[in-house]
Amino acid sequence: MTVAMALIVACTCVFAQQSAQERKQLIKERQEVQKLAKKGLKAKVDKNIRKEAKRLKKEGWQVKPGALPLEKQLERSYLMQYEFDANLFPKYIMGEASSVGENYDAAKVAANSLAVTNLAGNIQTEVTALLENTVANKQLSPEEAASISETVMSSKNLISQSIGRTVPVMECFRINSKKNHEVLVRIAYNSEMAKEAAKKAVREELEKKGQNLHEQLDKALGL
Repeated sequence: MTVAMALIVACTCVFAQQSAQERKQLIKERQEVQKLAKKGLKAKVDKNIRKEAKRLKKEGWQVKPGALPLEKQLERSYLMQYEFDANLFPKYIMGEASSVGENYDAAKVAANSLAVTNLAGNIQTEVTALLENTVANKQLSPEEAASISETVMSSKNLISQSIGRTVPVMECFRINSKKNHEVLVRIAYNSEMAKEAAKKAVREELEKKGQNLHEQLDKALGL
């Protein structure tokens, strides 16, 4: 579970750079998470929350007055990250980033912007996984998948621009030795909306390349 947590929470991983064996291991770990009873999962989450909250507080992170306690924010974040659909696609895709500014608001705005970019990268990761799954199930040819995957991996900025309103999941801050604020945010995005954002961006790029793969793209994303 600890390995699964690390893999799910990690925001900088790029699926295309992982080996086939690593991708299979990630799917296996997600299957194990799904098998856990709700009570057992809650116990695992509680244990990780206590450990993570202790670490963050030790590093100086705190929440603004009136905000949810750090433990509650972490609980919401972890539970959302443990939700998968029947195809082991996350129900929520997460993005995380931190930024330093002279004041809280400036740091928060910058952190949110970076988190959206990070979210777009994680959408790339999951869409690439879906493409590989369609090949494995013989719903898409390797050549078609390779062409779409290449477009997905080159469309991060376009995907980022297609992302709508995100859900704030976690927000905390600390003040460094120079009295500047460092704000850490974690955001979530509904997976169906994420696939729509990817579809919109990739479709535009495919059209520019003159590639008629629209139906295959819809098939790969389950839309």
